[in-house]
Amino acid sequence: MPTAHHDTRRTPTPPLEDPVLTSLWELRTPTSPTDPTDLPSDAGTVVVGGGLTGLTTALLLAEEGEDVLLLEARHLGAGTTGRSTAKLSLLQGTQFSQVSRKHGDGVLRQYAAAHRDAQAWAVDLATTEGVTLEQRDAVTYANGASGLRALRREESAVQRSGLTVRRGDAPELPFEVAGALWMDGQYQVDPLALVAALARRARAAGVQVVEGARVTSVSDGTPVRLEVRRADADAATVRAGRVVVATNMPMLDRGGFFARMSPQRSYSIAFELPGRAAAVLPRAMYLAADQPSRSLREASLPDGPPVLLVGGAGHATGRSRPTSDRLGDLRSWTAEHFPGAVEVTAWSAQDYAPHHSLPYAGPIVPGNHRILVAGGFSKWGMTGGIAAALALASDLRSDPPEWRDALRPWSRHELTGLPSSGVINAEVAVAMALGWVAPRSTSVDRASAAPQPDVVRRSRFCGLRRGSGAEGSAVCTHLGGVLTWNDAERSWDCPLHGSRFDEPGDVLEGPAVRALPTPDAGSPRA
Repeated sequence: MPTAHHDTRRTPTPPLEDPVLTSLWELRTPTSPTDPTDLPSDAGTVVVGGGLTGLTTALLLAEEGEDVLLLEARHLGAGTTGRSTAKLSLLQGTQFSQVSRKHGDGVLRQYAAAHRDAQAWAVDLATTEGVTLEQRDAVTYANGASGLRALRREESAVQRSGLTVRRGDAPELPFEVAGALWMDGQYQVDPLALVAALARRARAAGVQVVEGARVTSVSDGTPVRLEVRRADADAATVRAGRVVVATNMPMLDRGGFFARMSPQRSYSIAFELPGRAAAVLPRAMYLAADQPSRSLREASLPDGPPVLLVGGAGHATGRSRPTSDRLGDLRSWTAEHFPGAVEVTAWSAQDYAPHHSLPYAGPIVPGNHRILVAGGFSKWGMTGGIAAALALASDLRSDPPEWRDALRPWSRHELTGLPSSGVINAEVAVAMALGWVAPRSTSVDRASAAPQPDVVRRSRFCGLRRGSGAEGSAVCTHLGGVLTWNDAERSWDCPLHGSRFDEPGDVLEGPAVRALPTPDAGSPRA
């Protein structure tokens, strides 16, 4: 992790050697090693993915009497859920105007109703399970003229969706804004506390949860067969009547969802505001409508003072180097507007923006109800993920909510995303060509004494990575993109579809399921 531009760094900010940065929620709720759990050979439904979407889906299906097995490659909440800013908000920046730009008012109202039902479900769960919910107003603010235009479009779209917003200002912010939209009575939460509550209730409902179990393939048929790999164990096969892939970006190429979504990486830093600086700690949840894009909310440390969460500086995964500059931008901005802020920890998260601006929950290919997928939440998965789970569970009951059609993949709604899909795939093609025609040395933290990986070109057909005394392939095991080095998180990131690997080459996230090979391995590691 790079050094800050000022001298306010403090523990427990992760050291440079950590392969991923540590979210505030991971500091509040440290993950503990999971006791080995036997992997059953059969299940009625297998849910792949232990984030908010997967856990909610597993719980809802189990409550309907289904035999459910949940498989998580790392630990529960390890992905986007445990690294989000965790706003349970129906005011979502400029998302409603994004939906409105591609769809009619009927779909807009369905989108709003889906998130409203999901928010109500989350609030009920948190209340029942004793998870702390903090009610806060949500604010989308404008930095300048372009932001004001965006606010006007968003206000119109939100009102046409059936929700209520009001215009205002942002007097508690220590900088001027050009205008703001307010929605009263929204919520913020600790996402890992919500994950823990979901896991408790899911297990009580009969869900068998197995962590450290990566699904590497799903073979369609009756039954569906999943290949599952665990550390220091041979591959095992699990048979299921139905599979729900709740990994946001499916780890299956069928359906081509990787070609219909853009992977986006964004950053967050938690700061303490000591002394008189704490007086400017905002109480509402803020998000900018224009550049610089900043997300602000209050949170707290265990038995400690409140902290300020500053987020933003997003980019397409694998296409920004050095990534440490993005964290540097957040640090500089915070030092300017919140003098005296002391950094606690920094982290990053990955989200996926679908080409038609709507989440999806349904068959991976038309008519195949044995393999279902859910994802594409455009950074609003705290409600979008729960809405997807509610939609899938309603299919089992044949009692869909009135908003169900808005989340169906393979519907007419997809047609509105075709122009955006063309842009997404053109950018992928450019990234692929640049990677193979001229792989470049990646930017690194020159101040670090640690060996720095590098990408070199050995031939037209082989990208290599090397560092820390090791050498191996720098070609993504998904569809062959040449990886770039992420110096902020010490990971190898694919600029095509967002697959990510740790420094030794093991999969972190994305559509890839196989680790990077080493030269003497001959083939990718499992």
